[in-house]
Amino acid sequence: MANLQTTKKTFLLNTGDKIPAIGLGTWQSKPNEVSNAVKVALQKGYRHIDTALAYGNEKEVGQGIRDSGVPRSEIWLTTKLDNTWHHIVQDGIESSLKDLGTDYVDLYLMHWPSSTDPNDKKKHLPDWNFIKTWQEMQKLVGTGKVKNIGVSNFAIRNLEKLLSDPSCKIVPAVNQVELHPGCPSPKLVAYCKEKGIHCTGYSCLGSTNSPFFKEGSALLQVAEKVGKTPQQVLLAWGIQKGWSVIPKSVTKARIEQNFEIDGWELSSEQVAELDALPDRFKVCGDAWLPVKVFFGDDE
Repeated sequence: MANLQTTKKTFLLNTGDKIPAIGLGTWQSKPNEVSNAVKVALQKGYRHIDTALAYGNEKEVGQGIRDSGVPRSEIWLTTKLDNTWHHIVQDGIESSLKDLGTDYVDLYLMHWPSSTDPNDKKKHLPDWNFIKTWQEMQKLVGTGKVKNIGVSNFAIRNLEKLLSDPSCKIVPAVNQVELHPGCPSPKLVAYCKEKGIHCTGYSCLGSTNSPFFKEGSALLQVAEKVGKTPQQVLLAWGIQKGWSVIPKSVTKARIEQNFEIDGWELSSEQVAELDALPDRFKVCGDAWLPVKVFFGDDE
């Protein structure tokens, strides 16, 4: 147990590539804070950084990578195609590569299954959909610009649509979705596993006012029992459930603490206790999109 190296753990993708089990998320990280967060994370030992065109911080993420002194070849870098760029995928990847200051990304995700009209974000493009977007993303494979392609925020219903379309020649390597004990999506996770799609969990720590942080909760009891922070317990739970996790923080102490998950693990009983947490909630819904993407079928 003392030799358990969770921070060195990777998950094998359907392409043969290996994605590090823990990474740094940068959603809602302000540009002026994120370059330092990335640098701190990489110097601590993280080797997986997650960003997106929509976050508006790719330049700073690239700067943090360069400032860290860690060779680009040692880092797994994920970015995402924004909703209003679905019909111009080639422009989307070029924009991201330019801002990141890199020749390639390890993983390029379709951020949402919504081809939003750039001129009116309340509308969906009338002549485009995520299947067409995937057709364009498939063309990037083999160009050297992306090593893997995948999706994000895809429910079972939309995955079924995508995978059953004759134009889908490449099964997504990853589906990045919200995953924590308040949004465990067991049916979706099982479906992805069956199709050979790895899940990455975002918002893996819930949110600061999450019910599972309430005094006396099972999470706090488990954390006390194993002598770890509730955040460390949530990360261990996700990794032991079989998905990679990308906790977001811009605080040096928290970034470092989140990475201190070696040398211990949760018992199967403790995992089951967290599985049994009753409250269900989403940190990130779909009301802001022009189309519905969550259908309540993932539980």
